[in-house]
Amino acid sequence: MATGTEPPATDPRPPSGGVRAGTRAAIDAPHLRTDRWWLAPAATAAGLLAFVVYSTWRALANADYYAAPYVSPFYSPCLAENCEPMKGGPNWEIFGSWWGISPAVIILVFPLGFRLTCYYYRKAYYRGFWASPPACAVAEPHRRYTGETRFPLILQNAHRYFFYAAIPVAAILTYDTVLAFRDERYAWGHMGLGTLVFLVNIALIWAYTLSCHSCRHVVGGKLKHFSRHPVRYRMWQFVGRLNARHMLLAWASLASVALADLYVYLVASGVFDDPRFF
Repeated sequence: MATGTEPPATDPRPPSGGVRAGTRAAIDAPHLRTDRWWLAPAATAAGLLAFVVYSTWRALANADYYAAPYVSPFYSPCLAENCEPMKGGPNWEIFGSWWGISPAVIILVFPLGFRLTCYYYRKAYYRGFWASPPACAVAEPHRRYTGETRFPLILQNAHRYFFYAAIPVAAILTYDTVLAFRDERYAWGHMGLGTLVFLVNIALIWAYTLSCHSCRHVVGGKLKHFSRHPVRYRMWQFVGRLNARHMLLAWASLASVALADLYVYLVASGVFDDPRFF
């Protein structure tokens, strides 16, 4: 055997486990990327963290979420007796006087559960927060990979059911948008800047909801012959086109729902009056 070609007797790298285990390729560098690969996960983490902080503050504030005719999407439908009365609005007093904290905590479980288990958001916070992996061709620091087979990540498999819950929530927000075509005295046939904000928000909410992978499967899954189901095939094609923009719609709808809540907060707290177009 030629000299210098014998394999080393021992692996110089410590057996750290994970992708740097002794059974992997003997590459000393943690990765070979020279670009700013960390910018994308850092921006993702910053964006999601900003939304978490803002939505937590607004959900627990229990104030300034209704300015006739607008109701914050964080508080709709309002399911507790401690809700502000909203004429014609979604006031359903399912939770009685024993419920003392913000009513937003009740309803936000469903849209947040839908987003947390969303396939795109999984990628976003897996990379941004858990570094699993932080970027393509960059090793993750974890010793073991168990995927979504253990608690709490096994709860991600409930995404289909959160999708079913997200549909009626989007329908209720659509109802709120219709109510936004009233003035502060509840007279119909009026439109303000808030109405436009609500219209943009509900359009993005529906686009994001319908672009969901689960929706695509519900519409066209388990069909062996599309030619025998032309209506479902057209629906599947439509959802597929939306699904190609799922990431963009996820971020746009996340921003729009926060801006809709912020707008209601600013009007309800008296920062400015809602400008009326007619």
